[in-house]
Amino acid sequence: MNRLTGSITSLTKLLTNLTVSSSLVINNTTKCVVPRICMSQVSCISTTPKNNDLMEFFDAEKYWGAKVVKVGRSWLKDELRLKSNEDLHKLWYILLKEKNMLLTMEHACKEAFEYFPSPERLDKVEESMENLETVVRERNIAYHQLETGESGERKARIHVMPQFMNTSWQKRHIFRFGGRAVAKFRRRYHEKLFLEKRKARQREQNAVKLILQQNKDVDMDAIKEKYPSVDLERLKHTKYAQGHFIRHFK
Repeated sequence: MNRLTGSITSLTKLLTNLTVSSSLVINNTTKCVVPRICMSQVSCISTTPKNNDLMEFFDAEKYWGAKVVKVGRSWLKDELRLKSNEDLHKLWYILLKEKNMLLTMEHACKEAFEYFPSPERLDKVEESMENLETVVRERNIAYHQLETGESGERKARIHVMPQFMNTSWQKRHIFRFGGRAVAKFRRRYHEKLFLEKRKARQREQNAVKLILQQNKDVDMDAIKEKYPSVDLERLKHTKYAQGHFIRHFK
């Protein structure tokens, strides 16, 4: 509990210093950047009590070190369908603010090796946000169908063959894009496969060269059958394939 309180306090002081320093620079260099009318309009969006402190990124102090935090259930789709677009807009930012607070507390508890109370709160917030997106999507589809007769959504790609049946597509898409780390891994993985194929091809060419150097009368058809990937017509005219005798290729 003491370690969690200390880590949150130190982080708050750091963010406060950064905020104060940045605000001083803005006030000294660019004055009246944002009109007062816009600031009053922005403040009217929030339905929570006015509190500009950085402690909004953290949970209430009475919940620090607690094992259980009693909260309600997530928002249902039927409840969200009864609300106006303005209320849904406000509710979205309230849920987003709650999600940021829970993620901050979860990280602070991990850093302090403390128990994060009621981790299911984050799941409830995410479920509420998904339901809200579904309701907004339904309204957008209804609006576009009324105005244009179409859903307004991006049409799905139609595949001639399903992906689970297309073996060639599965080989090309073994690793899907998942960020820079995955892209870096794919690049190095394909480079490794390329180098392995090139080394195998070089080993076969060296073996054919050695056979041509050590054997004067060699069956070329047998070599082609054993090493089908080697370009024998090009390789037999190189100086590395010539022995210490005169060879007459047919």
